[in-house]
Parts: sequence; C-alpha cells; structure tokens
Amino acid sequence: MPFNTKLTRALGIKGKFHVHVFTYTRNANLNSQSPLYKVACNGAHPAYSRRPAKRNPKMQDHDPKALRREYHSPSSHDPPDYGAYAQVAIDEGIKIVETAGNSPGPIIKQLKAVGIIILHKCTTIKHAQSAVKLGVDFLSIDGFECAGHVGETDITNLILLSRARQSIGIPFIASGGFADGQGLAAALSLGAEGINMGTRFMCTIEAPIHQNIKQSIVDAQETDTELVLRRWRNTSRLFKNKVASEAVKIEQASTTGKFEEVAPYVSGKRGREVFINGDPEFGVWTAGQVIGLIHDIPSCADLIGRIERDAEQTLNSASSLIVPSSKL
Repeated sequence: MPFNTKLTRALGIKGKFHVHVFTYTRNANLNSQSPLYKVACNGAHPAYSRRPAKRNPKMQDHDPKALRREYHSPSSHDPPDYGAYAQVAIDEGIKIVETAGNSPGPIIKQLKAVGIIILHKCTTIKHAQSAVKLGVDFLSIDGFECAGHVGETDITNLILLSRARQSIGIPFIASGGFADGQGLAAALSLGAEGINMGTRFMCTIEAPIHQNIKQSIVDAQETDTELVLRRWRNTSRLFKNKVASEAVKIEQASTTGKFEEVAPYVSGKRGREVFINGDPEFGVWTAGQVIGLIHDIPSCADLIGRIERDAEQTLNSASSLIVPSSKL
C-alpha cells in the first residue's frame, strides 16, 4: 500500500516515495518503479549534466518534476562552478534539487527564484536551522551512520531525527542507516516524511556499478567502514579496504598534519574507477554502516515493494500492541 506523507504530497508523487539514488548515472538503467530519481552533479563539467534523458531513454518516460539534481557546496581546493550547475538544472526544467555544504545560500537563492523545490542535506540541527532560514522546502537529516560526509558531531539518527522533530518547523526525510521496511517504519515514527537510501540502492540489479562491488557490500559487516579525514574536520565514511586503512594510518601518524600526505590515498578518481574495474581495493569508495543490513541484490522494483510491505506490516504490528484500558 502506498504511503501518503508531506513529501509525497508536495512532490506530487503517487505511490512509492523513496528517493532513488544513483550517484554514478553515466549509464544507469533507471527503473520505472521509483518516482524520484537523483542525478548527482558533484564532479563532471556542468555541460555533462544536461538532460540525462537524452542519454538514457528509460528516463524519458518520467515527469520532469520527478528528476532531482544534487549539488554540494564547495569543500575541495578546486571547487566546481556550482552556479553553472544550477543554471543547467533551471534550463533543463528540473523541479527538485538537493543541496549540501556549508555555504548553499547563493545556489538556493538562484534556484528558488524560479520555483524549484529545495531539499537540503544536514548533519546537525544547527545547520538545519540555518537552511530553514534560507528558505529550503525540505531537509535531509543525515545521521552518523551514513556514507560519505558524516559531519563532525557523531550524532546517530535515533537522536538526530528526534531532535529534528522537536526543533525544525519544516518537513524532513531521514538519511543514513536505512535499507528495509523496519527502518522506514522507524523513520516515520521518529517524525520523518520518508527515507533516503544510497548504499542500499548501490546493491541492486540496476545500479551501474561492477558486480564485484555489489557482492562486497553483501559480504560486509556493519563494522566494515572507515572514518577518514577526521584530522581536517572533513570526516568521510568509506568502505574499509587497504587504501582507506592506510590513509587513516598516515593521518594519525603524521607529524606535519599536511593533507598532501594522505591526498593520493583518498583520490576520488581512483575511487570512481572501483565501480568500473570491480576491484574493491583499488581506491576509496563510500559506504554506510547499513552494509551490515544488506544481504541480497534485488531489482529496484522488488526492493521498493518489499520495503513498503515490511514497513506497513511493522507499523500495523506496533499498533496492535496498544490495548484499550479497562473501564472500571
């Protein structure tokens, strides 16, 4: 049974409301069962991000409002031109954009001027409240369990989502640690309007990454991640492999504290090659602690259907625990 939340109503989504994540969408085989697609634009030239549908016929059947771009505010030494990316989204009729980073104000202003819905990703309540003041429509609250940039406060979703419910006046979705219907039910119970899944969708038939990487996720435990770059307050959660572990060793042992010492080990270029060549040890790549909950490689349709069924069953089961008080 489809869920009806503030997210589904605001975005005009009928039916399933999961955020379908494809970080590397160059040849993604998009699945018609998920109504909201994410196209990450945090590395390639802005011109490359124009209309994925032109390169992918399966995306052409989707309403443009169901396409979502993701933009990260600069944190690198050579940041991309995010204003140009935003303009591409405007030109191409994108209706939903996810932003992230410490200085999203100019991008948010540029996108809101043309009525684009903004979903901003945060790892702290302080940053979430700042984003609300900037006029974002939704928030993605990312707990410490998540893959990639986890923030510097180490607050997990059990606390972070409840704090968001208590102190944020706009709807939010939950990110980090979600892979099944029980997690969806928990997120809804904690006040979220939906969930955002990344690592779980990497491990689907349609995900455009090498089968070896999917199997590495299935074989992994929740302890098989590594926190890298803590020294520079740019902490990222990566899959634990030889490269990530060596990066941590260098980071901790360095007497100079120079980023250049660890830079070759955390190269994004080598990390992207992992998904192509299938060698999980070739470079660093992001994965959340949720890898411990992933045990199969289903199709997106099967995964989404299972999550919805299990969430409904979980919520109904919890409701059945409530018994009427006896009237004396």
